[in-house]
Amino acid sequence: MDMDAFFVAVEVHRDPSLKGRPVVVGGTGNRGVVAAASYEARAYGIHSAMPTGRARGLCPHAVFLAGHHERYGEVSSRVMAILTSFTPLVEPLSLDEAFLDVTGARRLWGTGPEIAVKIRAAVLDHEGLTCSVGVAPTKFLAKLASEAAKPIAALDGVRPGRGVVVVPVGGELAFLHPLPVRALWGVGPRTHERLDRLGVATVGDLAALPQATLVATVGDATGRHLHALANGIDDRSVVPDQGVKSVGHEETFATDHHDQATLARELTRLADGVGRRLRARGLAGRTVVLKVRFGDFSTITRSITLADLTDSGRVIARSAQALLAELDVTVGVRLIGVSVGGLRDGGAEQLALGDPADWSEADRTMDRIRDRFGADAIAPAVTLRDEGIHSKRRGDQQWGPGG
Repeated sequence: MDMDAFFVAVEVHRDPSLKGRPVVVGGTGNRGVVAAASYEARAYGIHSAMPTGRARGLCPHAVFLAGHHERYGEVSSRVMAILTSFTPLVEPLSLDEAFLDVTGARRLWGTGPEIAVKIRAAVLDHEGLTCSVGVAPTKFLAKLASEAAKPIAALDGVRPGRGVVVVPVGGELAFLHPLPVRALWGVGPRTHERLDRLGVATVGDLAALPQATLVATVGDATGRHLHALANGIDDRSVVPDQGVKSVGHEETFATDHHDQATLARELTRLADGVGRRLRARGLAGRTVVLKVRFGDFSTITRSITLADLTDSGRVIARSAQALLAELDVTVGVRLIGVSVGGLRDGGAEQLALGDPADWSEADRTMDRIRDRFGADAIAPAVTLRDEGIHSKRRGDQQWGPGG
């Protein structure tokens, strides 16, 4: 199941005056990127991950919205609840798409295609939104079928898609082989270039290649992976309730920062937000990861493994700042981020590095204040700006700074 232009659709449902217009959700500033585009906007060549500046050039009259990640998360939770009403075997891929295994639900709800129709009707009835559903014997083919079911963008108007596309047992290769080879997971620009030199244009062309030739061209792991997919082989099962692997925040700056002090202050703000999210989930982690993207778009990561688990923003900030101190930032930093991995449930050792004080009660007192008075009621003093407190929230500035 894949929601249709999800972020945009949520905004249009909230403001019906946007219906039928080219709408783009994402970072609205010069350094922003497109998160989602309506099908009217896609007709002009706009797509997700495109720089916002380029999107404005393609369609100057489009409506550009900063987006509301929390709102999308709330709608996503309700959509996922609809899916789990049909089967408990739901594996979310993102806010707007998920795999479902309905093998055990057919006696109650009907065949796979019948369940797909019921899901689309339920999402439309409860949320006023449309989705596309692919039905197939494997996850990979179901995903491709959902894409084939999507609406079609055109300058003369959006044409409705089929809504549901079914790949029957025995019909896997007939559906798969005419598709362009780019449809396969793992075929990026570099791999596509190598395959093109072999005369491979379609998935069928790829399937006809000996596996040894493919391995020699793109490497052992990738070659075996693509050979299996091209022949319709995908034995992965739907895995519900996958645990969170890491929690993090990052920030893209409107202009590059060149000094350690400014970046260290931003890390404190980001780490404070990460710590609060960890505590809210009852999680703690041991690995702190720093991400830095420079002005030339080169990106590096550095990590440190702590002796004890932590959910303290203070500990996370100090660890990330220690990693930052080893880098030359005078060339200019475009983006900085911090995340915590190696997560475990339960309590954490709260002692800050090199500090005998226990900050756990202080952290939890701040959480209670924020829960009662709002996220910007209290924050580490070093993060205070001229305009006041601006705590980092999940999804905040996710697609770049505003205009």
